[in-house]
Order: sequence, then C-alpha cells, then structure tokens
Amino acid sequence: MDIFRAQNAAGLTDIRMQYLLEDFPEMTAEQAEHIREKLPEYYAEHLNCDFFAYIAEDNGTIIGSAFLVLIEMPPNSNFPNGKIGNVLNVYVNPQYRRQGIAKALMELLIADAKNMSLDYIELKASSDGYPLYKKLGFKENVSVFRPMKLVL
Repeated sequence: MDIFRAQNAAGLTDIRMQYLLEDFPEMTAEQAEHIREKLPEYYAEHLNCDFFAYIAEDNGTIIGSAFLVLIEMPPNSNFPNGKIGNVLNVYVNPQYRRQGIAKALMELLIADAKNMSLDYIELKASSDGYPLYKKLGFKENVSVFRPMKLVL
C-alpha cells in the first residue's frame, strides 16, 4: 500500500463520489451526476495550487483520501500568516478501515500544512473520525462567533 500526495487528478472524482454517497445518502442521482461532471474541472484548475489531495493506493486502486483546501485571507491575530487550511474528504473504503490508513493520510497532510506555513487547519469531524482527530492534536473550536451561511 502506498500513501502520497496526488500529482494528477486520476481517480480523485471516484474517491470523492464514494465519500459523498456514503456521507450524503439523501443525494439524488441528478445531484450526484452534476457533481461528478463538475469535479474534473475543479481538479484541473486547483490541484496542487490551492487544493491538495492525499491518497492511499492498493495495487494501483485508490482506497483512501484526505483533501486540503488552502484559504488565504488578510492576516489578523488568529492567523498571522493569513493562510489556513480546510480538511475535506477524509475517507477510506470500508474494507480497508481500522488499518491506520486515515491516520497516515492525515499525518502526511499535517506535515505538508506545516511546510506551507499555514497558521492552522480545521475540519468538521464525523463521530467516526473524532477520536482520530483528537489523537492527532485537533481541538474543538470554541468561538464567540456563530457559523452561518447564505445559500445562493
């Protein structure tokens, strides 16, 4: 088994769709097809610029992933370098789980984030992933600010 940072987009759409279909079972076939069509364009524009994909392969088949999206903002006291990362799509195929693959993917991602001089990385933890993230040093984010969004 090999774990590394992807240099091209081969297989990234499939592993993303596996993750999404498991995490969002209510997604319609039309929504899934729309997302599948948009992903190659996203990867072509962003891969290894402000989007990094860490993958685990077994005999040439991608069996796990972790994605890092870089966000650059004007610096402030919370992010003095003005660069943070958002972790997405930490996923391992069910038959490969509990073998340390997600941990290895995250350790590589964290090492790269440090080398990129990111101020911090953040993620939204599932109940399954929470213990791993705690072991890796992630802490719950407590803020006086409330997360909000406006769907457009």
